Amino acid sequence: MNYYNEIKNELINNEINRKVKNYSVNKNDLTTYYNVGKLLLEAGKNYGERIIKEYSMKLTNDLNIRYDVSSLNKMRKFYCLIEKMATVSPNLSYSHYVELLPYDDLNKVRYYIKITEEQNLSIRQLRIKIKSNEYERLPEDSKNKLSDKNESTIIDYVKNPIIIKNSSNYEIISEKILQKIILEDIESFMKELGDLFCFIGSEYKIRIGNNFNYIDLLLFNIEYNCYNIVFNCYVVIELKVTELKKEHIGQIQIYMNYIDKNIKTINRNKAIIICKKGNKFIMEYCSDKRIINLCNIL
Repeated sequence: MNYYNEIKNELINNEINRKVKNYSVNKNDLTTYYNVGKLLLEAGKNYGERIIKEYSMKLTNDLNIRYDVSSLNKMRKFYCLIEKMATVSPNLSYSHYVELLPYDDLNKVRYYIKITEEQNLSIRQLRIKIKSNEYERLPEDSKNKLSDKNESTIIDYVKNPIIIKNSSNYEIISEKILQKIILEDIESFMKELGDLFCFIGSEYKIRIGNNFNYIDLLLFNIEYNCYNIVFNCYVVIELKVTELKKEHIGQIQIYMNYIDKNIKTINRNKAIIICKKGNKFIMEYCSDKRIINLCNIL
């Protein structure tokens, strides 16, 4: 078999399709680079690794397009990845997949493919999520659900720890300063918590008995499962810059009960306590399953 001619023809046909059938560019790219990767793998097994460099020089010369060794190796890795995954998503471009090629953990790759599809991430947005170690910050139970393809909930996609950027470089972090930092980039904060959050308000005023209380942050979330709405919920955020205390849990339970009785008209709500303990950031135990306790990195 003449591997070189097969590879050259695949790449030529793809360039023709790029010019003539723009609507199917992505599909052609994925198919072409998969086929080329397969041929490169077989050629390497028969002629040794040096053949990749030889093909690189010949293709660049014959097609007047630069196909360096690195780009050919990526095509080969792409083929190997898709073989392991047993499927290719047409919703991701080849460039999206290139961002995922360095990783051997297939569950990690599946996670980023899933959120890229669901959130329609650009390559830059995907790169940012990978750089922030978003997958590594998921709870282990959530990772297991993803690998087993079990049903997930809003809690499964909340990272721990979440990242809160101290762009103004505040040296002393009080609860008010922490709230200010979050509000300065509320969109990033909500994305850290997960998808489909919207902002209701800060210092949200509620009346309990004869006293007024203020919820640090009140959000709303729409959770999807297999692209169908499963449930909507209010999310109460309480900010603490100390370690978690029993009274913190009691306080937020009061707020949640108020939401239950006076605000929500649908069947669920959640609460998040963001706290800090010494120089370490840990998940504290909480008996109320409605409450998620997270830590913050500043």
